[in-house]
Amino acid sequence: MKHLIQLYVQQFKTTLAMMFQYRASLVIWTIGQVLEPLVYLIVWLVVAKSSGGSVGSYTTTDFAAYFIVLMLVNQVTYTWIMYEFEHRVREGVLSVALLKPVHPIHSDIADNISSKIITLPIMITIAIIFVFAFHASVAPPLWAILVFIPVLLLAFSVRFVLEWTLAQAAFWTTRVGAINQSYFVAFLFLSGQIAPLTLLPHPVQILSLLLPFRWLISFPVELLLGRLTMVETLIGLGAQFGWLIVSIILLRIVWRAGVKVYTAVGA
Repeated sequence: MKHLIQLYVQQFKTTLAMMFQYRASLVIWTIGQVLEPLVYLIVWLVVAKSSGGSVGSYTTTDFAAYFIVLMLVNQVTYTWIMYEFEHRVREGVLSVALLKPVHPIHSDIADNISSKIITLPIMITIAIIFVFAFHASVAPPLWAILVFIPVLLLAFSVRFVLEWTLAQAAFWTTRVGAINQSYFVAFLFLSGQIAPLTLLPHPVQILSLLLPFRWLISFPVELLLGRLTMVETLIGLGAQFGWLIVSIILLRIVWRAGVKVYTAVGA
């Protein structure tokens, strides 16, 4: 454990230095993280105003609060491993990582957290500006605020492990663009990124309960907005823990099988 902590500390230092080296790329990525929920917010504000000021149980101020909180939740939970892993396999970059005495996933965890340390203060500042600009209303009960942090950390953990597992499809096919796109389309609709799930057709809502996507984005967002009861929150926590266990088991199985068939195409 001591050596692992030292590894993370050193990896944080290295990654943070790299992040500051590529500031322009970081700014562009951050802008992308802001623009997507902003576009959805503007669209739903127009729809709500044309429908008399509300859609379902969401008023214009509710929509503003929803997409602002969603922007922050997505920022904390996002990963880029599904795009990166294909390059590692195809170009043989993974070969170097396999020679190291620790699992490559630790480096990715440190990289991901480092990027959030740098960008999250910027995102929070933007969120505060949006709150005043769009008159957002966020007033959750105290217990929901206290539970929100562990729920958010679990959401990040599940999303990271799940996407790291799916990224390993590159072991068997060096082009995984179609797999990535299929995953992100499903994620977009079933996680609540396009619209609050309660506004979608009932079959879609049922499907979102069975798949992990809702528990990664919509669940923490609805919790902080005060739209969940304690019972619903406990059910959501159970779902997150369950998917985390399933994702870790799948990660170990897929990793062991994938390394056996690994071929560095570009090496």
